[in-house]
Amino acid sequence: MKLSADLQALSKRLGHRFERPALLVRAVTHSSRAGANRDDNQRLEFLGDRVLGLVMAEALLASDKAASEGQLAPRFNALVRKETCADVAREIDLGAALKLGRSEMLSGGRRKQALLGDALEAVIAAVYLDAGFEAAKDLVLRLWGQRIGSVEEDARDAKTALQEWAQARGMQPPAYVELSRDGPDHAPSFTISVELESGTSAQAKAGSKRQAEQAAAKSLLDRLEDQS
Repeated sequence: MKLSADLQALSKRLGHRFERPALLVRAVTHSSRAGANRDDNQRLEFLGDRVLGLVMAEALLASDKAASEGQLAPRFNALVRKETCADVAREIDLGAALKLGRSEMLSGGRRKQALLGDALEAVIAAVYLDAGFEAAKDLVLRLWGQRIGSVEEDARDAKTALQEWAQARGMQPPAYVELSRDGPDHAPSFTISVELESGTSAQAKAGSKRQAEQAAAKSLLDRLEDQS
């Protein structure tokens, strides 16, 4: 099986020559494009998520032999979460090679965070099945690069940190409210407000609810820090 030009280019960016090219084809095929035999990337994504997790856990243990489980866990979560996978996918222009159905293509699927993150995990699985764990490990370490060594020691996301701040002071968990949703379906913009039991609040705007909630939580944390 010969790869199309866009997949040959992707293979070069990955630094891996596939002995079984069909694996790469499946890895970039979204369910909206898959045929009746369901030859999409969902099963590969499931496997790739586990391969990525093992590589990252091993890398973090090796990079800091004195770190406790409590220190390693947030770093691990920061490195394997969907946003990070999507960022890596953008760096290798994975979106350009995705095989999407018409509806996903028209709605900006090549730029969607979830699609990019899932596809990258599927690609990791494709390399694992094609050449084994060491090849997949090498791919992940090359693609993540300096992220592994520079991940913040306390990599908890802002929502978790804000909730822990509130709980430590006997407050109820922060309340998040969607204030507005603007823009077209393929590029929405959400405005989210977060408020503490004390009445202190902050707002933020982003391209997804989760990103807007994280940004609002970070804004409120920064405000609380300035007040302390």
